[in-house]
Amino acid sequence: MTNLSASRIQNTDMTYRSKKILTGLCLVMAFTGQALAHVSEGGLVLLLPTDIYITSGVAIIILTVLGVGLMPDSWTLKLFTDRKFWQMPDNGLAHITSLLSFAMLSVLIWFGFYGPLDPLANLLSLMIWTVFWIGFVIANAVFGNLWHWLNPWTGLYYLVAGKPLLKLPQAIRSIPGIIAYIAFACFYLSDIAPDNPQRLAMFVGGYWLYIFIGMMLFGDRQWLQQAECFTILLKYYACLSIWARGRIGMAGWQIVKNRTLSLSGALFIIVVLATGTFDGINETFVWLAAIGINPLAFPGRSAVVFENITGLLATIIILTTVFTLMIKAGLWLVGENNHFRQSFARQARALLPIAVAYHFAHYLTSFMVNVQYVLKVLSDPLHDGSDYLGLGSFYVTSGFLNHHDTVHFIWISQALAIVTGHVIAILASHAIAVDMFGRTRKAFISQIPLASLMVLYTFIGLWLLACPRGA
Repeated sequence: MTNLSASRIQNTDMTYRSKKILTGLCLVMAFTGQALAHVSEGGLVLLLPTDIYITSGVAIIILTVLGVGLMPDSWTLKLFTDRKFWQMPDNGLAHITSLLSFAMLSVLIWFGFYGPLDPLANLLSLMIWTVFWIGFVIANAVFGNLWHWLNPWTGLYYLVAGKPLLKLPQAIRSIPGIIAYIAFACFYLSDIAPDNPQRLAMFVGGYWLYIFIGMMLFGDRQWLQQAECFTILLKYYACLSIWARGRIGMAGWQIVKNRTLSLSGALFIIVVLATGTFDGINETFVWLAAIGINPLAFPGRSAVVFENITGLLATIIILTTVFTLMIKAGLWLVGENNHFRQSFARQARALLPIAVAYHFAHYLTSFMVNVQYVLKVLSDPLHDGSDYLGLGSFYVTSGFLNHHDTVHFIWISQALAIVTGHVIAILASHAIAVDMFGRTRKAFISQIPLASLMVLYTFIGLWLLACPRGA
């Protein structure tokens, strides 16, 4: 009996030491120049020369920064010139589409409470996290402010609302929306089961009710623009669309043209970018090791709730501080310290292409797999054997993540999105500086610190795509 106990202790000790060695090797690999893969793409990304692509992506951004310094003033601003285009009339149609959206959301919440408990078989979980949070957010950045037509509040408010009872203080600006977005980020990054249908139904239903009560108290326009985080988020993302308000131009022209000064709006954008950044960090071997979690034996989300919330808030604070310092440093270089408010508010919008590009890149593989589940469940939403979409014997596949060629193509698409987003951001940022200071040389010098941050962010974004994950 004693020998058996001693043998077990020895085997346990060997197993523990083996895990420590493996963990150490993985951490060493994570810090080396050769970038590795998401777990979703499997080990095939290990075969890709990701270090070459990361280096090339960073080099493109550096060349873009140098190139804008050589561009004449007229060229920079002409890139973002908009022209008259066709405008879709509203005529109350938005109220009808909003009512339809509310009806659809009500049905989805019903599915959340009474449908299957499997998130990949429940229509609510799939529609919220795949269709809305991935597909719709990107579509909004491409096609303009679709949320204006599809938000689930304004139609019902139009039918039942009277005169607002209270007035929301203008001084708070978008602070309620920032708090709401951080709460949402804490939910999807730190909650133990954010895709659990019943849990998600309570969250979605509670949030809808919170916003509608706020609209009844303070009015629809004021409450939505200051407190509803998705209205604020999608309004900003729509600024990247090539068309808006009957005009068309290069992606980002609305960022350059909009001279509205809102420090809380700028802070909201920084919070969005910081949240997306931490979303990429929080499952990496590096982060898990930093919080004392064995990345090869992830204990579950419940074990890292506090750490993830703390990490999220720390990322927001760090990025806000760094961005502020870069703006101040740029203004100091050109002797324009009195332009801080204007520069901070306008230059924050130049971060939007980076945020959208990373949103696309980060969720691309998840969308490619989960959208198949969406189609499958839509074809048989009640799981009674129906086949409304005529899919027949439909099987969800992730086989494209098991072949070198397709994984290579996916990774290149992700990397290209991130690099393109940074290029647009640098061009827009420089155009804003030219619009503010009037001369290319002065604008270029003022942008050196912020451009350095964008170069660093390019590296971070590409590295995160290729970083090994333990959750």
